[in-house]
Order: sequence, then structure tokens, then C-alpha cells
Amino acid sequence: MTPLRQQMVDAMQVRGLAVRTQQTYVDALARMAKYYGRSPAQLDAAQIEAYMLHLSKDLRRSFSTINQVSSASRFLFRHVLD
Repeated sequence: MTPLRQQMVDAMQVRGLAVRTQQTYVDALARMAKYYGRSPAQLDAAQIEAYMLHLSKDLRRSFSTINQVSSASRFLFRHVLD
């Protein structure tokens, strides 16, 4: 487990997020990191939005999938990388 992932998991546990929510957030960020080939901590808001647009337009993912990426990214930047 990478140090960033461990920090994310620790922050979610401290805030009482459900285990399934933790897994969903970690998975969403891992997919985004794989898409860009780098850590989500190195991405800016425009790149995250572009990724969500890619999910919507190109891959035709549901709103809930896109919302997971949004929520996970928001959590990462507000509670882990602040």
C-alpha cells in the first residue's frame, strides 16, 4: 500500500466512513491514477474534471460513478492533502 493510500484510509477511518465507502473511494482514485499514469495528489481540478468528462462522454458511465470520483477527490484534497 502506498503512503498516500494509507493516509487516505486512515483519514476515512478516523472520520467513520463505512468500509465499503473507503473501498469505493480508493478504487475510484486508483482508476484515475492509472488513467493519468501518476498519483492523484499530482492532479489539478481541471484534470479531475476532464477525467470525469471522459467517464461520462467516452465510457458512458453513470452519474453515481462520476460522483464517486468527485467525492473521493474532494475527500483526498480536503482531508489528506490539506
